[in-house]
Amino acid sequence: MAVISVSIDSIAAGGDGVGRSNGLVIFVPRTAPGDVVTAQISGKGHFARGALRNIVSSSSVRIDPPCPHYTRDNCGACQLQHMTYESQLAAKQMIIRDSLQRIGKRIVDAPPIERSPKEWRYRTKLTLAMRRRGSRWIAGLHPYDDASRIFPLTDCPITDRRVVAAWREIMEADAYFPDAKELRGSVRITSGGPTFVMMGGQSWAARDQFSAAVPSISAVWWEPADDKLRRLLYDKRQDRDPSASFAQINAEMAEILRSYVLDRARSYEPQTVIDAYAGAGHTAISLSESGSRVTAIELDPDASEWSASRLTDPSRAIRARVEDALPGLLPADLVILNPPRAGLDSRVTATLEAEAGHVRGVIYVSCNPATLARDLSRLPSYRIESLHAFDMFPQTAHVETVCELRPEVAAT
Repeated sequence: MAVISVSIDSIAAGGDGVGRSNGLVIFVPRTAPGDVVTAQISGKGHFARGALRNIVSSSSVRIDPPCPHYTRDNCGACQLQHMTYESQLAAKQMIIRDSLQRIGKRIVDAPPIERSPKEWRYRTKLTLAMRRRGSRWIAGLHPYDDASRIFPLTDCPITDRRVVAAWREIMEADAYFPDAKELRGSVRITSGGPTFVMMGGQSWAARDQFSAAVPSISAVWWEPADDKLRRLLYDKRQDRDPSASFAQINAEMAEILRSYVLDRARSYEPQTVIDAYAGAGHTAISLSESGSRVTAIELDPDASEWSASRLTDPSRAIRARVEDALPGLLPADLVILNPPRAGLDSRVTATLEAEAGHVRGVIYVSCNPATLARDLSRLPSYRIESLHAFDMFPQTAHVETVCELRPEVAAT
């Protein structure tokens, strides 16, 4: 494999620096725009992957990352800690613009981006891989250059200290883990205290002993291996919100994003709204209280039940896959979409395209610019009304985008 010198000029969607040499596009992790580096490259065709060997000349936006795991262990959870926060924001704006132009074939400017209120200690949820090491267990993350390995995590500077403390308590109780070689676990901070989801293992004979050994944990769920049913072991919280279901990990930024979505949604003064991938229904509930008739679609049973218990007639919650339920629910004045990273099922975009003449607007909340762009390419009957970015995940290459769409033909 050749070692070459390359100038880095941008950041790719996954966080790698991008440079060009003799017609070859080279992706080099842990580099910044303005760096000149040497990299050992491998690849085929016009693209190559580079392993950083030396920084010949440092970019003006390069800084020393504060997390020791970032450099010592090549931690893959963050990708941009070596860049100033301002340059991270600028990189994410360009990632969105380039994805929409290259994949979505939409000519757009780089969108405005909202800063996170916290650059550090913002994560209220942390999922770790767990493996046996001798008679004990370790819990940690994967290096970006070796997904098969994990390193033991001592701290995570982007994670709330309460989450880290809960994880330390859990690992002290590792003698009572399920019988397995490998496990995963997830701690989340809620208003009622930290909660924990244990994932893996076929049996858990010592689960009562585990629960007694982690007194600060307010609720525990278990997802056995090869079993899609999540089991609640106990919940000592008053409100018992569905914290084992999906929720944004940056609570302050999530509230800013939700307020923006609600503002855009209310600008339509919609009588009917479909909130697809509705989660626990916080957006649906707010719009229902504003007078809209909302149908919240969510597959997760706990989240859908929570939403249903708080929506009042004529609003309602439906537990279903969006691609299955949406065709029977249109027309509607407004459709809100908040899918996972994989984006929309092709049946969802096909339904929206077919109903373009009967929808006044679509608000698409995306956590992946590439799948947002792909989905926009499937919606040629809609124009982009507005585009706004939100830095939900500082120090990483991930970014949230709110894309507001209107049909080219007025709804009837």
